[in-house]
Amino acid sequence: MKALDTKLNEHFGGKVVRKDLTKLVKGNAIVPIYVLEYLLGQYCATSDEETILEGVETVKNIISKHFVHRDEAQIIKSTVREKGSHRIIDKISVKLNDREDQYEAYFANLGLKGIPIADAVIREHQKLLSSGVWCILTLGYVSTDEKGAIPWVIETIKPIQISISNLDEFKEGRKSFSKEEWMDVLLQTMGLNPDEFTFRSKLLQLTRLVPFVENNYNLIELGPKGTGKSHIFSELSPHGMLISGGEVSKAKLFVNNSSGEIGLVGYWDVVAYDEFAGKTKNTDRGLVDIMKNYMANKSFSRGTQVYGASASMVFVGNTDHSVPYMLKHSNLFDALPKDYYDTAFLDRIHAYLPGWEVQKLRNDMFTSDYGFIVDYLAEILKELRKEDRTNEYSKYFELSDTITTRDKTAIIKTFAGLAKILYPHGELSEVDMKELLDFAIECRKRVKLQLQNMDETFEEVDFSYTIKSSGNKVEVDTLEVLEHLKPIFEKQVIEPATKTEETKDTIASSVISLSGGQKIIRDNQTGISYDLLFGAYLFGATDFKVIDPYVRLPYQLRNFMELAKLISEKKDPETEVKLHLVTSNNEDYIEGAKDAFEQMTYSLESIGIIFTYEFDENIHDRSINMDNGWKIVLGRGLDIWQKTGGWYDVNEYIQEKRLCKACEVTFVN
Repeated sequence: MKALDTKLNEHFGGKVVRKDLTKLVKGNAIVPIYVLEYLLGQYCATSDEETILEGVETVKNIISKHFVHRDEAQIIKSTVREKGSHRIIDKISVKLNDREDQYEAYFANLGLKGIPIADAVIREHQKLLSSGVWCILTLGYVSTDEKGAIPWVIETIKPIQISISNLDEFKEGRKSFSKEEWMDVLLQTMGLNPDEFTFRSKLLQLTRLVPFVENNYNLIELGPKGTGKSHIFSELSPHGMLISGGEVSKAKLFVNNSSGEIGLVGYWDVVAYDEFAGKTKNTDRGLVDIMKNYMANKSFSRGTQVYGASASMVFVGNTDHSVPYMLKHSNLFDALPKDYYDTAFLDRIHAYLPGWEVQKLRNDMFTSDYGFIVDYLAEILKELRKEDRTNEYSKYFELSDTITTRDKTAIIKTFAGLAKILYPHGELSEVDMKELLDFAIECRKRVKLQLQNMDETFEEVDFSYTIKSSGNKVEVDTLEVLEHLKPIFEKQVIEPATKTEETKDTIASSVISLSGGQKIIRDNQTGISYDLLFGAYLFGATDFKVIDPYVRLPYQLRNFMELAKLISEKKDPETEVKLHLVTSNNEDYIEGAKDAFEQMTYSLESIGIIFTYEFDENIHDRSINMDNGWKIVLGRGLDIWQKTGGWYDVNEYIQEKRLCKACEVTFVN
């Protein structure tokens, strides 16, 4: 096991499971992950390989014998009748039959309807009265000659969820993990491989958990298909309900005026709308009006009664256009149905998660390491909903006075939710708080900027804050605005048209006019290339020394060749230049790297670059040293981009399309 897996088993033994096991036991059962992990938690919550294998077989047998497939419903009914009783796993919902004065159960897969269920069960598990809960139950059959009698009997029933969770024990265990380790644990719990994500990318994934820890939190995420937007709301918690955006009604969501039954918001912590976007979708304008009131005031009225609820609202959908297109021609809410394309409704959104920053899920982005049993984490998150940490940021920071009450509420709820998720034990530094506050402000500012674009009556807001210890003011920008509307870097283009003394003088003077300093690249930023970063600093140099300890893997070798290509474009075509690489390596990669470098030597010679290399195990710093007087200090070396999708991903060929890793580039003369 990895060190983190060992540590997780040490501090949370019995509450973690290996995440690849769900694939082994699921088969063709259409059942949420939290149901499978509930069973795996009973038999496989250990690090002992032999016990895990035995447990997997046990769970497979349980799923095979007791899970109800719709096409095998009649076989299960026959089994119950022949045996007298049989244990099954099915999704159960309950309704009150007021004529008979009894509660009746409805089985989603088995197809049984109107089966009497004891009042005591409903008092203990009220969520059965909503749209359905997965349960393990023993169903009996009692043959009778009485006319109209129902032979089916629910002997025992247990909703699949861990009812006991020790929050204090959870907080104490958290103290043994660093911030980075804890983020990785949570990513692994969600089934993801943290090695494939940057800090910001992890934060985007974890923000999807905020609705589970904050009451009445309103989140929207719009982006491309295949990024896992809806997965967490359907699979990872028994307290979340995912519904199709087109299938919701006032009665289903809030209250049925005819029966008086409370809708989904009364029973679930999170109600998520899948496939929410789509300009041509038909929507109920009356529903939109009720939702606006609920999202603002935590209450809704149907008829003469006013009800309160704490369910968070999540809206996920696909965008129709690229981000630059939307920013130029419309706005980031462009894909929404016309009745939801309403500034009063959208102003209730606390955070807009930029789904276009989330990479499409590839096989190597899933984990086979350990994470919490999702049902255990779901219960912990539910407990954390009771805590209020909205004012914690004010210990170190003060928000701008121009930020409206609604904006401030949105910011502090996002901040508080992330603080509960990442620092449930309450121990976080000023730097930790700043990371979360910056991100929370950005998520709300994204909403407000689009509202200002849609409706000129929305005034500009200064989304900044002051650091109390220094008095410094911090401005926060959304990443897409920095990339497309006010770029951080102005491209310095120096293109010699002819090889004349005048041209050479122009190049020399341009090099002299360049200034030293630093450029900061943010996680997930796009639009960055080597040329944009430091292309202008290469002019006039004939001797390059690149120091980077990590030039060995295929994508790192690609990066180096892209640098060589840029050097060839900036040099005089009739001049030969020297390019020397100092790197390090290990036994696993050194032979392959040597072969690659030898091939590079012959290839680069044809374009006037004399390439040499050496291995030095003691190097650590990363830089490009040139004989034109400039040194470029590379915080991450040449490895500034996240992994692409491979040969068939356009990002592999266009640097400006790739997502960046956070880093700094410094220019020294």
